[in-house]
Amino acid sequence: MKVNQTLKILHAGALRMPVVECAKLLKETHPEWEITLESFGSRACARQIRGGKVVDILALADPMLFDELLVPEYVDKYYIFANDQIVLAYNEFSRGGGEITAENWYNILFQEGVTFGRSDHNLDPCGYRTLMVWQLAEKYYRQEGLFKRLDKKCSKEFIYPKSYDLASEVLVGKLDYAFSYLCVANQFGLRHLYLPEKINLSNPAHAREYRQASVSLQGKNSGEMVCVTGAPIEFAIAIPKNAENPDMAGTFLDLILGKKGQQLLEDCGLIPY
Repeated sequence: MKVNQTLKILHAGALRMPVVECAKLLKETHPEWEITLESFGSRACARQIRGGKVVDILALADPMLFDELLVPEYVDKYYIFANDQIVLAYNEFSRGGGEITAENWYNILFQEGVTFGRSDHNLDPCGYRTLMVWQLAEKYYRQEGLFKRLDKKCSKEFIYPKSYDLASEVLVGKLDYAFSYLCVANQFGLRHLYLPEKINLSNPAHAREYRQASVSLQGKNSGEMVCVTGAPIEFAIAIPKNAENPDMAGTFLDLILGKKGQQLLEDCGLIPY
């Protein structure tokens, strides 16, 4: 009987490039392996695992999701391997792109005809982190009502399943701006505005400030809600308990957590741990 040599990887959309690059590197030493990749928003990924989906590697854009939805029933342990930040991504033709700064970005977004998007907070951590950035920005810039104004202008048509989808829309000009991870903006070669550290969820030194922001999300079960508070952005990876090829998964894990993997992560715009 032929042994199944397919490594199945389910990952956050934001991690597309680093996962692809690690998979390519793994194929160099194991050309006989088949590697399949699927990507969704991280909350959507976690819910698929809870729904019975079988994969060998699960890489998510928020370690909290493992604790909230997967440990200990579906995952024994996970590994935090990198961090990132929220930026405002745009392209060379974005309206207001020539004048946007860390001081005036929200005024640019409110200009008539300017469009901006975010990902769905119930599917993708980048979505709820964007809402947290808006809350923190209201306090940081002392602009009462800023969160509500941003939330109102970013209507349903500008909300996408995952951050990767957002970047694609900016790249082709369907959106002027997107609240995105830095690594995603880099992967798409997009211009991007760095936001102040006190609001961009990048620096553990500001963890106390980040905790002032919170978002309510759909919980484990239908009808349940969970409150998530702001924290520095981190990515985590694990081998689910029902993995069909745990040994292959362990090889991938060793690669992405090792020296070569860390270099790949850095090349993709992440800060490896």
